[in-house]
Amino acid sequence: MRPIRGFILLGATVPMLSAVSCRAASAAVTIPDPTVDEARAAAPGHRIAVLAGGCFWGIQDVFEHVRGVISATSGYSGGHVANPTYEMVSDGDTGHAEAVKIVYDPSQVTFGQLLKVFFSVAHDPTELNRQGPDVGTNYRSAIFYTNPEQQRIAQAYIAQLDKAGVYDKPIVTQVAPFTAFYDAEAYHQDFAQRNPDNAYIVINDAPKVVNLQRELPGLYTATPAHP
Repeated sequence: MRPIRGFILLGATVPMLSAVSCRAASAAVTIPDPTVDEARAAAPGHRIAVLAGGCFWGIQDVFEHVRGVISATSGYSGGHVANPTYEMVSDGDTGHAEAVKIVYDPSQVTFGQLLKVFFSVAHDPTELNRQGPDVGTNYRSAIFYTNPEQQRIAQAYIAQLDKAGVYDKPIVTQVAPFTAFYDAEAYHQDFAQRNPDNAYIVINDAPKVVNLQRELPGLYTATPAHP
């Protein structure tokens, strides 16, 4: 048996989660649209965004329900070791964060709108090197920009949200250049959708999709994309 996310994956087990993490999972923050964003494309296409915000199960599930997202893949980014495994990343020695590679259609959704989802319902950007019950640099909040425009949009939006006092604490999201992305193991892909009754998913991740539908209905789609 191998512990994952504070659970033992064996039959009916009891999650060891604090009330604080339960409240954090159900929270959502109403935030303004970014004042700096990329222009909506005139024709369909494919662009990539790479975001990290705690356990990739929930981040993947949220963005698979965002209108204009073509695919969302769980994986590892921001580290210094090629082809890392989940065990290596979890040990904290590779420098990677659990991340999600999002392929989106820029004629339907912009990078700034993806960041609005990221900051408002997908995770808590004020938690340093943790999200809810998950602790470590591999669970850090990060935006891995793929070009200077993404860097400019991300930095401007963080400054905008901090200035507006949206959160009680400063945003600690790392804005770093994208270098490489490694797909996570197959059993991690679409984990939330394939295991909706898993206690971790029920407590920590399913509320994020509910919040997406409630807080940002114009960006929500009931039909999820896939890796």
